[in-house]
Amino acid sequence: MNNRTSFALLAILAVAGTMTASAYAQVLPECIDCSMEEIKEEANRILLGDLPIVVWTDAEGYGHSDTITLTGKIANIDSVSPVLVRVTSPLNSIVTIKQISPDDIADDGSFEASLNTAGSKWKYDGTYTIQVNYGSSNDKIKVELTGGVAYEPKFATPAQKPISCGDNELIASEQCIPYTISGGIVTGAFINTKDTSVVINIESTDDGILTINPAKSVQDGIFAVLVDGQESDDVEYDGNMVTVMFPAGTEQIEVFSTFVIPEFGAIAAMILAVAIISIIAVSARSRLSIMPRY
Repeated sequence: MNNRTSFALLAILAVAGTMTASAYAQVLPECIDCSMEEIKEEANRILLGDLPIVVWTDAEGYGHSDTITLTGKIANIDSVSPVLVRVTSPLNSIVTIKQISPDDIADDGSFEASLNTAGSKWKYDGTYTIQVNYGSSNDKIKVELTGGVAYEPKFATPAQKPISCGDNELIASEQCIPYTISGGIVTGAFINTKDTSVVINIESTDDGILTINPAKSVQDGIFAVLVDGQESDDVEYDGNMVTVMFPAGTEQIEVFSTFVIPEFGAIAAMILAVAIISIIAVSARSRLSIMPRY
């Protein structure tokens, strides 16, 4: 059990008053001199302040046919919002999405979910990220899977190497776009070069708000937004920042602009450069003119 997991567990047990100072010291040795009052104060701060939701798992590592038991607690429940659980693989792809209904959240805010690691989407070894959202609050934890298939990508060129975006960025055709969302989660995105738009797929169970702020080198001249194929009036534009209000059940938001970066611009440029170099090399070697002779 790592410090992040141990401290989340501590928060629940300490608030419940079921943990002694000596037992606490066994869970988190770094705070062996803490008093019980200090423990409870820190637990309340986590649950009611900086971290309104905390989650942990029953282990740090699993095989590829195990069951992950995910447990968590919410500081302030509203009895109408579900808990959304999203798991991403070492390849940064969506493995599974689960929803815990309000009826399955206990009165004290605790909840539990089981994640089966069997299946093709779980086959690669490595670090899997479990992201948990409740309204605008979220927490995440990482687990390691071993005993499966080692992922060893072979890249033809450096331009083909997948990028890694930050927690508050979505990946759209190998571009990182800053975003925030409430009332749902982003499940994928891509750049539509034909329509000069960015398409964002989401899963939503409540009315929510999506904000994106792409760099002008990625998308510029934003002028319209479609929500599930219908033009939306509930949109605010602030330069390149776009805020979209969407109803519960929305699955796709498309942001149109006058310019988007070509989806395969870097690769196309590299192929063109290689072709030009090849032509020059062949011409120099054969001493032939490119123009036909008559």
